Amino acid sequence: MTALAATWGIAAIATGGVILRPWRLPEAVWAVAGAALLVLAGLLSPNDAGRGVLKGLDVYLFLTGMMLLAEVARREALFDWLAAKAAMLARGSAMRLFTLVYLVGTVVTVFMSNDATAVVLTPAVAAVVRTAGAEQPLPFLLICAFVANAASFVLPISNPASLVIYGSHMPPLLEWLPRYALPSVLSIVATYAALRLTQRKALRQSLAADVDTPTLSVGGRLAAAGIALTAVLLLTASALDWQLGLPTCIAGALTAAVVLLLTRSSPIPMLRGVSWGVLPLVAGLFVLVEALDRTGFIRLLADALQGAVQASIPAAAWGSGVVPAFLCNLMNNLPAGLVAAGAVRIAHPPEVVTGAVLIGIDLGPNLSVTGSLATILWLAALRREGLHVGTGTFIKLGVLVMPPALVLALAALIGQAAIR
Repeated sequence: MTALAATWGIAAIATGGVILRPWRLPEAVWAVAGAALLVLAGLLSPNDAGRGVLKGLDVYLFLTGMMLLAEVARREALFDWLAAKAAMLARGSAMRLFTLVYLVGTVVTVFMSNDATAVVLTPAVAAVVRTAGAEQPLPFLLICAFVANAASFVLPISNPASLVIYGSHMPPLLEWLPRYALPSVLSIVATYAALRLTQRKALRQSLAADVDTPTLSVGGRLAAAGIALTAVLLLTASALDWQLGLPTCIAGALTAAVVLLLTRSSPIPMLRGVSWGVLPLVAGLFVLVEALDRTGFIRLLADALQGAVQASIPAAAWGSGVVPAFLCNLMNNLPAGLVAAGAVRIAHPPEVVTGAVLIGIDLGPNLSVTGSLATILWLAALRREGLHVGTGTFIKLGVLVMPPALVLALAALIGQAAIR
């Protein structure tokens, strides 16, 4: 077997393990094992593996900050308080609660990232449906997965994948907004309409209208303030064209430290509650992509992209959106985004083509349950709540939800470029 075939084979098996989780082993086990095997087999040098790990530094910092914020908020019962408030506003209507949760999910995704929606909002929604006595909680929990991707390109901070696609060349906020505003609105509205239509039977259930609202503790108020300040900090960092990982990590760590100090609590239970396994998962995926890059695979993709652009820019944009959208469901959108970003940096395509790649990577994962890191985080949050969503159940819904939103978003992006 040639080194090229061995590298591709190991990367494929490791990625398949992340997606399928054979023997119910954690996703991180497969990614790290694949990366380690590449090094041990001499297919990737330790230095190159280290470079691959370091490329994900900003993503690790971003995720660490968000997970710390989520765990502090969960432990200080902020989610329980929000759950009671939401149940009261719904006034016994499942449809009203569905719309309310979707709006909140959109806001959280836009201003705090899709990973924050998966990590922060999912426990809150689980608390909402328990508080409201929902017999069928799935429609409300599905929102956390789908809106996390559907609203993930409203702002540069809405998805860590944007950090990967654009790297150090992130467009300023005032350039980003007019480019992605209409595609984002169409994606959000189309996803809401499809979810509401497919879940209409379950949304006829009745909910409890009279719910006791617990008192929000000092720690809960501090956690809420920390989340709000983090959102402001991320918007400021984006406007100033700073990388987002370090500010997010600092904000999460400071919020956790202040709450622990004022409540005189030990940090150990909180640290144990964080899903740290996400970090080696991401690091392993970065190493796998580094290995693929060394085989010349990304160069081949860049050449194909350049050829498509020379033939027809609109056709290249459609292909650059649709193909990654489906591929990221086979290999997860983080490695798919890393591969696509490498091809984009080499090919230097027109901005509309880069934008189409971004939309495909961000929105495409709504097809399958392991299409994005946000959805994997959502699954982990569900498992912590004692809930489970099968792969088949999610795909049957994703087939109806994702394609219309993708087509509308790409059509808006490409149409705007043609007018300009």
